[in-house]
Amino acid sequence: MAQRFILILLLLVVGDLYFYQAVTTLTQNPLLHTAYWLVDLGIIGGIASILFIRRAGHTPQRLINGLMAALLLIFIPRLFSSVLLMAEDVTRLFRGFPARNLYVSEATLALAGVVFLVVLFGLTTGKHFYQLKRETLYFPDLPEAFDGFTITQFSDVHSGSFTDAKGVQKGLDLVKDQKSDLLLFTGDLVNNMASEMDPWIPRFATLHAPYGNYSVLGNHDYGDYARWESSAAKAANLERLKAIHEEIGFKLLLNEAVTIRKQDQSISLVGVENWGKGGFHKYGDLEKATANVPDNAFKILMSHDPSHWDEVTLGHNQHIHLTLAGHTHGMQFGIEMFGFKWSPIKYFYKQWAGLYQQGSKYLYVNRGFGFHGLRGRIGIWPEITVLTLKRGAAAVQAA
Repeated sequence: MAQRFILILLLLVVGDLYFYQAVTTLTQNPLLHTAYWLVDLGIIGGIASILFIRRAGHTPQRLINGLMAALLLIFIPRLFSSVLLMAEDVTRLFRGFPARNLYVSEATLALAGVVFLVVLFGLTTGKHFYQLKRETLYFPDLPEAFDGFTITQFSDVHSGSFTDAKGVQKGLDLVKDQKSDLLLFTGDLVNNMASEMDPWIPRFATLHAPYGNYSVLGNHDYGDYARWESSAAKAANLERLKAIHEEIGFKLLLNEAVTIRKQDQSISLVGVENWGKGGFHKYGDLEKATANVPDNAFKILMSHDPSHWDEVTLGHNQHIHLTLAGHTHGMQFGIEMFGFKWSPIKYFYKQWAGLYQQGSKYLYVNRGFGFHGLRGRIGIWPEITVLTLKRGAAAVQAA
């Protein structure tokens, strides 16, 4: 993981140096050149300050958020637009490296301006730019009564990050407008504290589905990333959060399964606590959750972290037809257009956004309803997912 971070940092540095060549091609003004590097030094100084403050036992969250925004607004436009200069260098290589073309440098600055506006949109409006994603999944053993059954999934609310009530309501209204049969939430209701959810309880309590609302816990819900005065205080916080799930009308599944009945047929909905690879806690227990589930039951699993699918679910002794996850947020940064998708998170998670398939087993990774860390979303927009279950031969390919 450290090597990947170093690679990303190296790309930013190379992009910065390349972009500077466009600046020097278009102007020889020493004040502008100095200003260019002063901005870089300011950001480097900010990073050093954060490291110093954190070593002293403090977490300057506002400074971190501001610095992250500055990094994105400054370095991302430079990195993306520098591709034009790199392409020019390919041609200059065969022409004896003549002086840079003024038009290419102008185009580089223009592209940087466009990318800057996209990043600015993401930091201001993108956090509530909700997108509806629809998938139809086919299963030969789906009970006939559930043919056409619809599920709305949302994930990663992170209510402690919210400041815009109208923006949040926009997303909740989109959830309600789907009028799905079943409503599922796949974890991370808060950042750390159960109290973060208090102002939002009345709004989330308006969500209803005819076959029920169900939820699981995410890694942030346990309070593992906050300092507590005692283990009892941390435990009390978790108990309060569990009560909040009930107050907003969601049945929290803690390594257990419930039966969803329609007419005289049924499917099993399984929910595990958070289980993640690497340094994440492994509270989830799929064996316990499926202990009373018949082997031949049609099963839908809610598991917050998608790494659980590869590491545990696929090899489980019971066939899990569909797994729903979240957690990655798509890193809240990337590109999705015309069927292409990319985000730096793909170098850390094999399955990070959208639909995946292995044989007759599916995984859907929701991009998240809220945001955390980065105070916005750039290219990877907040998502509401609607899945339609159909009886028949599989017709959907892996994303």
